[in-house]
Amino acid sequence: MIAMENPGAGSRRWNRGGFEENILAIFDASETKDSQESRDDRIAFLNAVRAVSVVSDHGTSPTSKMFEGVFHILRTGKSLELIMASYQLLIELNKRFPRVYFSREDKSKSVSHSSSELVVVEEAWSPIIVSVDNASTVNQAAGRESGGPIDPFSFYCLIDELAEMLSNTKFQASDVKKGAGFMLLQNMLLFQYLIKVFEGDFLPRKATMDWNIERESLLNMLLGSRKINYKALMKICLTVIYQLSQLKNELNKYMEREEVTESCLSKNCGTALSIAMVEVGNNTCVSMEKFIVMIMELDMSRNKADLAGYTTRADGSRTPLVDIILDELTYSQDIVPQFLQIFAEPKWKLEIVVQYLWKYITKPSVRTRRKNGSAEDETFSGALKFFSNKATTKSTIKKIDSDIVQFLLAHGFQAQLSVLSEGHAEDKIAGHEEERLSALVDMCQSFISAFDCLRSTDEHMEVLSVGKEALFTAATIISMKS
Repeated sequence: MIAMENPGAGSRRWNRGGFEENILAIFDASETKDSQESRDDRIAFLNAVRAVSVVSDHGTSPTSKMFEGVFHILRTGKSLELIMASYQLLIELNKRFPRVYFSREDKSKSVSHSSSELVVVEEAWSPIIVSVDNASTVNQAAGRESGGPIDPFSFYCLIDELAEMLSNTKFQASDVKKGAGFMLLQNMLLFQYLIKVFEGDFLPRKATMDWNIERESLLNMLLGSRKINYKALMKICLTVIYQLSQLKNELNKYMEREEVTESCLSKNCGTALSIAMVEVGNNTCVSMEKFIVMIMELDMSRNKADLAGYTTRADGSRTPLVDIILDELTYSQDIVPQFLQIFAEPKWKLEIVVQYLWKYITKPSVRTRRKNGSAEDETFSGALKFFSNKATTKSTIKKIDSDIVQFLLAHGFQAQLSVLSEGHAEDKIAGHEEERLSALVDMCQSFISAFDCLRSTDEHMEVLSVGKEALFTAATIISMKS
């Protein structure tokens, strides 16, 4: 007997092949020239991909060629509508068809992934190429023209180009019309999408707590690539964060000055791009922070694996990002307030503040062998106790300006409160509810005492607004718990 093929299955395969040919035909037609007709074809292509893969309840993942087409539009699109539509579609596809995921997702955060199997779809299309064999040093402008995937060197060039564009941008609506602002917007959207891809690949791997799985992440392979200068990349990332903060301020001033209305949006393309720039700029700053946090989490996993003897020579060596940040803040103390205002993630913000403070705190010349010696006191609470002593405070502010100390103590206090509220408290202040509340009140009292000591030591010091807010919060907590 001859086996008959299931006509339904054959029909679905034929329909998918037909859909793909028709959809790609639309994209190919749009490549002939940059015209309104070509742009309409590209919008039609994006809508067709969305209809097949996102809108449909039984949508299937786009083929690699279809993915490449959408990504190509993001990198080469010449209109705000095109780059925004392609970016949004890529984000939706990334969410619906993840490359790395757990086989049995549990919506409850309280349930561990330990009983689930990590699935890595190796054959899935990726906008990032990090393997040694495939990565090639190419010119960033040429890479943009091709609209192809990003390799480590291209990623480095993207960040460097962002920094250069931001440093040269004195924002005016006319600049947007000329293309400088548009290209900046396009690069920021491209960066945001790439960070989403890194995040989707790294976070599930990190949840396994298995270094053998984490070391194969796109992020780890990118940072370990010989195609880039890792330290230089990290310093440029910090620069981009500062520049984005300045751009945000300029854009807000511009929007207030221009009195934006719906009618002017329809008449002024520059104004529409300005509004888009505000949102995209803010989201790019958030994405850069996510990128930095992922690297620090990766460094922590790597350190744990190294202590456990799980690393090999193939893992190489890399300076922890926290150390690079601390060096930058140490040699340029004037950027400390700006960094603390921009960087919001509580856990790592607290870690940076604590390590920075203990670089300057004058430690006793004589140390005892007590089990709870100075090494165990190098926490935020330990730093507050040192600043509650006039002698140690006086010797410390000789090395670091008292205003900088204010920023560090205030932001450290706020970060510590956030960490405690999220349930990530240190072992010293974990335990029963009453013990935690008591430790919280003690910390607030120590914080107020540290500021009192700081003011009495530096008679010319004026309490900054961030310090006043933190002192008010501490006093409020104490009054509520008393």
